[in-house]
Amino acid sequence: NLLLVPAASMRLWTEERRAGTMELLLTFPVTLTQALTGKFLAAWTFLTIGVLLTVPVPLTAAYLGSPDLGAVAGGYIGAILLSGAYLSVGILTSAMTRSQVISFVLSLIICLFLAMAGWPPVMEIVHRWAPTWLVNGVASLSVMPHFESLQRGVIDLRDVAYYASVMVVMLVGAHVVLENRKSA
Repeated sequence: NLLLVPAASMRLWTEERRAGTMELLLTFPVTLTQALTGKFLAAWTFLTIGVLLTVPVPLTAAYLGSPDLGAVAGGYIGAILLSGAYLSVGILTSAMTRSQVISFVLSLIICLFLAMAGWPPVMEIVHRWAPTWLVNGVASLSVMPHFESLQRGVIDLRDVAYYASVMVVMLVGAHVVLENRKSA
């Protein structure tokens, strides 16, 4: 389900450009950084509300049985962080392209790469032709080990920092792309 998060973000900048409202937005008394951060936070808040609307399910399970509430809370935190990371990828691709469809496909490919990068069957195939240092480098980019750790209920600062760094890198990339388009 979280691989479909880029669909929510593919319109954030492509629609502004297509409708001709990007120039209007950038003439308001807000900086590009503020506009980019505002769009990201608004979309991430919307996605977070969507995730939190599923809270009655584990509450019902807790009423009927005894699930590990730490793992449930960690899973929710992981889902919210993962959606933020995927959303930031979608914002970057939306800033790079003029087409919503191309933005969606690019963000889906990048998010799929981030999900599959550390998957053992994929890494075994890559390990056959690539050196170990490259395989380890690619595996370290994967979102899944960080998500699985959070899903177990282990909230490690390294996992949170990983997701925050993905968001920051993608948003800085989007800022650079938009700044170049603005000056061109």
